Amino acid sequence: MSSTIAVDCWRLSSGVSSFASTSKLYFPANFSPTAHFGSNTIRASATTNGSSEGVIYKALSCGRRALLSMITLPLVMPCERINSSVGAIAADESFRLREEIRKVLSKGKAAGVLRLVFHDAGTFEIDEKTGGMNGSIVYEFDRPENKGLKKSLKILDKAKSQIDLVQSVSWADIIALAGAEAVSLCGGPSIPIQLGRIDSMVPDPEGKLPEESLDATSLKQCFERKGFSTQELVALSGAHTLGSKGFGNPTVFDNEYFKILMEKPWLSSGGMTSMVGLPSDRALVEDDECVGWISKYAEDQSLFFDDFKNAYTKLVDTGATWKKAL
Repeated sequence: MSSTIAVDCWRLSSGVSSFASTSKLYFPANFSPTAHFGSNTIRASATTNGSSEGVIYKALSCGRRALLSMITLPLVMPCERINSSVGAIAADESFRLREEIRKVLSKGKAAGVLRLVFHDAGTFEIDEKTGGMNGSIVYEFDRPENKGLKKSLKILDKAKSQIDLVQSVSWADIIALAGAEAVSLCGGPSIPIQLGRIDSMVPDPEGKLPEESLDATSLKQCFERKGFSTQELVALSGAHTLGSKGFGNPTVFDNEYFKILMEKPWLSSGGMTSMVGLPSDRALVEDDECVGWISKYAEDQSLFFDDFKNAYTKLVDTGATWKKAL
């Protein structure tokens, strides 16, 4: 005795005209009565027939596109699952790193951590192909320009030691991610960070960071050698809104830096206003091209946030060595 299974192929969301047909197909006797394809179900009902040797399928309302989808779905889904799994793993790793960083980071420490990012990544030079976000800052604390940054590294070392118990992570990744968290913690934009940087085992060449005494022309030339435009120079300079440089609330990431630059308070007589900013900050408002961007960011904080996010991502990615290609 054999089983005769009548199967109704229900309408799939193909958006095309349906057709009805009946065909005779042969399957093993242990054919599953119900098969699932995503959210669509093929229903089967079994009956007995004393003489029939085949399995009869009655296909109703199955559009051509639906049939093609059923045929190709098993081929497509594994790739989608792999991509989703890889993305989920990366997202989970990033979440765990950020979680540990948040445990040791505070608004009062944010400016120092952000400065650590700039001093590690800011050594990059296009022509020499040296520097970049590579963790080499751990070998460079004896340099005058890096004075005080060892405290910020010690803060992050607490997070790194916990993360390394589960999975080893580079200093370059920790620093890049910590800077993004510092910005977000203080009210700035959320910045996604690609992970996978490899640490350098030696210090970067000296004399590659922009000097505080540079005028606007020299600053633009310096940043151009690093692959950054005048717009990106101005946007990145907005990081000075954090800290004790006199640009508004020292623990709030906003566009006050640009508003105060436009006011030029250092020109007023006496008081602490003469101490606002670095010489390089004041130099920006003496350059017409820079002033154009300073004015835009002073008027539109959202524009500043968007441009800073893009410039920061470029800063921590450019020149980095990766475990795998981006």
